[in-house]
Amino acid sequence: MKKIIVMLAGLLVVAGILLFESDLPAAEVDARYTSESSQFLRLGEDTRIHYRDEGKPNGPVIVLLHGAMASLHTWSPWVQELGDDYRIITVDLPGHGLTGAVAPAFGAEDPMVTAVSAVVDDLAISRFVLGGNSMGGGVTWRFALAYPERVAAMLLVNAVPAPNWPRINAQSAGSESSQSAVGFTLLGQSWFRAIARYLDPSWLIRQGLEVAYNRSAVVDDALVDRYYSMIMREGTRAAILARTGRWREPRPAFDLSVLTQPSLVMWGAQDAIIDVAVAEQFEQSLPNTTVVIYEDLGHIPMEEDPQRSAADVRRFMQDNFVDEA
Repeated sequence: MKKIIVMLAGLLVVAGILLFESDLPAAEVDARYTSESSQFLRLGEDTRIHYRDEGKPNGPVIVLLHGAMASLHTWSPWVQELGDDYRIITVDLPGHGLTGAVAPAFGAEDPMVTAVSAVVDDLAISRFVLGGNSMGGGVTWRFALAYPERVAAMLLVNAVPAPNWPRINAQSAGSESSQSAVGFTLLGQSWFRAIARYLDPSWLIRQGLEVAYNRSAVVDDALVDRYYSMIMREGTRAAILARTGRWREPRPAFDLSVLTQPSLVMWGAQDAIIDVAVAEQFEQSLPNTTVVIYEDLGHIPMEEDPQRSAADVRRFMQDNFVDEA
């Protein structure tokens, strides 16, 4: 028995050595993924927010927020499709992208909402269309609840639902995809979070992306490398683990029925992360909603099919006369 224990301990040590991967230097990642449009807003000694201000300078403003583990780069296809007519601002939220870890005390109430508010304030933009994918969709409706007068319309792309809504497990509504993202499942386990700070997540990242993007051809080595580099950027991996460790903390109830501005709810029916049935929950909760379902897409419609999804955004903008944004 003692020999077995010693052998298992030895295997764990060897596995730890083989799977260990240190953080990537922040300067190295920044040099690879900063563009000529990149701007950095300093908010204290330990906090800076990375964002891009692109498109038509005097056009209606659209602010876009990415999902968990992602970065503002996810919106590049929409910038290309919509930039001729709209001013598009994309933001790396705290703990993500080139923003990375922020000061512990930053935006204690809601760091994500605080970051968005800081960026639009710095740009002196008082009213705009706000959109987000997945986690960014949750930040979108939380920002709208906090600052309703500033949000002319919302774009909710496979968005995180309110925590007080009835829970719908992904794939319960009949999506053809049955595989789940292993990384998200493991992050929900405290034992995994305790060791994840030291492990190489490359396999989990690739598997998670293939599931999230519904096995789209978009998932190539460059995309996987972008996600890997952003997650492994110095300090970001620890920030992600700290945030996911709070997933199960009690959260307040939210009443989205007070949000009367036009809302476009967009959803890939093959979403293996947030079930398409959640789109109906948004439709029932938001008073002024248009819903578009993409039967063949997954969790990231704006990258899986940028032309089709951007065309729906353009139509929504034109139909709802949000030129004042």
